[in-house]
Amino acid sequence: MEVILKESIKSLGSAGDIVNVADGYARNYLIPQGKAVIATSKNIKQLERQQEAIRKKAAQLKADLEALAAQLNKLEIEIPVKVGESGKLYGSVTSMDIAKAISDKGYSVDRKKIQLDEPIKELGEYSILIKLAPEVDATIKLNVIAQKN
Repeated sequence: MEVILKESIKSLGSAGDIVNVADGYARNYLIPQGKAVIATSKNIKQLERQQEAIRKKAAQLKADLEALAAQLNKLEIEIPVKVGESGKLYGSVTSMDIAKAISDKGYSVDRKKIQLDEPIKELGEYSILIKLAPEVDATIKLNVIAQKN
């Protein structure tokens, strides 16, 4: 029996796949549990419409993220920090600090998307990579400066 999966099932496939399964497995488990529907022409057409809507939504999201990346690429941020006599920072600049500085400029970026190999512990200029999506990256300029007393 051919069924359309409503959710991903490890041994069968991912949501939206049309798979061929044993009649008993479909009638006794997949359909009653709401994990699949019978692959009729009506259900297949509905699936195609849903996939088209999902593709449009994904394309719109990617376009929005690319627009945000273009704005972030122009962004320069200064983070003032306390420094000792030798120029070493008290503490360090982390992705949380960078996310707060970005939000102060009016943009919303999740701190987990900011790619820092390790926290910044020295004054200077840095290029910080932000992975907004798998194919969408942005790079901001970060200036770590000494805080004025």
